[in-house]
Amino acid sequence: MKIAAAYVRVSTDDQTELSPTSQMKQIQEYAKRNKIIVPEQFIFADEGISGKNTKKRTEFNRMIGIAKTKPKPFDCILLWKYSRFARNREDSIVYKSMLRKQLGIDVISITEAIGDDKMSILIEALIEAMDEYYSINLAEEVKRGMTERVSRGEAVSVPAYGYDIKDGKYIINEQEALIIRQIFDDFCNGKGQVEIAKNLNALGIKTKRGKLWENRTINYVLNNPVYIGKIRWNPNGITSTNYDNENIMIIDGIHTPIISIKVWNESHEKLSLLKKIRKPREKNKPNPNYMLYGLVRCGNCGGTLTRTGYNGLQCHKYSHGKCDTSHFIGMKKIDKMAIDLIETTLRNGTFSLTPKRNSDHNHKLELIDKQIQQEKIKLNRVKEAYECGIDTIQEYKTTKSKIMLKIQELEQSKPTQDIKINKKQFAKKYLPTVNTLKCIDVSETDKNKLLKQFVNEIIYHRSTDEIEIHYFC
Repeated sequence: MKIAAAYVRVSTDDQTELSPTSQMKQIQEYAKRNKIIVPEQFIFADEGISGKNTKKRTEFNRMIGIAKTKPKPFDCILLWKYSRFARNREDSIVYKSMLRKQLGIDVISITEAIGDDKMSILIEALIEAMDEYYSINLAEEVKRGMTERVSRGEAVSVPAYGYDIKDGKYIINEQEALIIRQIFDDFCNGKGQVEIAKNLNALGIKTKRGKLWENRTINYVLNNPVYIGKIRWNPNGITSTNYDNENIMIIDGIHTPIISIKVWNESHEKLSLLKKIRKPREKNKPNPNYMLYGLVRCGNCGGTLTRTGYNGLQCHKYSHGKCDTSHFIGMKKIDKMAIDLIETTLRNGTFSLTPKRNSDHNHKLELIDKQIQQEKIKLNRVKEAYECGIDTIQEYKTTKSKIMLKIQELEQSKPTQDIKINKKQFAKKYLPTVNTLKCIDVSETDKNKLLKQFVNEIIYHRSTDEIEIHYFC
């Protein structure tokens, strides 16, 4: 009796694609005819997701991950059509080859029956090529259709904040439109983009996707011509913050503007001025070299404090408008606070330790847990074999008893690691590092590496101007 996994996928509302339920029904009927068991835990479904690549296909990736476990969890993967597996020949070849040659797991299309001779290889390749051609051609037709609709001023994408879509046309959402007008007014009256974002977050107003506002989302609003009755569209389908891209189309829409041309021009004069004043961000800039890099966190939101300019640290979420409390602190000041507190707590023993298990212990636990999981899968299989009438009740009881005994043995074999935390030894080991941290001849990078050997995080509380240090052993 073979064990199989089932994979179903639906990407569009195209009538040629069966629904996930219909695909699964046909797979189960095929499995029954061919005496194949498809356990419920081996049914994988991706809905509303393209087959052009595997990046966003979470269930497909989960299926491949399970297929790689040992012992082999199933003998084959059943599909309604090969196009459900992939519409990209490269992905199809790579994953089928890995499953068949390395793992011994076959990939079977229940509606495109082919044999196992050399001609079948050619037929399957032709099917894959046709699927990829269909996918590419469909994408081109969709893009062409969307470009045509844009040229007529119609809506083609998710509506921007301030609008809803009805019958292919942007319709003003009056409640959201008030926020859009306020954003433009505040910006024209001198408020910065970070400040505007913080004010909206403080009022509990969320973006269209239900997220917090940031400086970049405010900037996107200020640069979106939809608010003056136009539609911005890139025929290449590439989203970019380079609003001057020569490929971008700006078309007069058929919707009602939310703001006036006067306000738009005034805001863009200010944006242009800010662009000239600000220095362009350096790309591929290496991580800043300072002692507390990656260790200090905001006492308000938990965000990491990062270097701002050359003089201090600031909560990165505050810098983007997502935290409402500034946590700026001078670099020299917090360096001294950290060194002094490390020295004081280690000398006095006034600290707590978080145990950190070693990797070998964790690896052994992980292996045993995987073995236990495999035994539980076997348990489900023998139950299904009994329910399908393959095994008798006595056979089921005997096999179940053996599996349960194996699980019990595995549970008892789990390694234990008694971690005895000796605070005196910890303090004795790391107290000498204080002198190294104070030494001006030691690089900031080396000091940072040293701290990360025993410091888990440093919390800075702006309200009390104090820090707390969490150690680990």
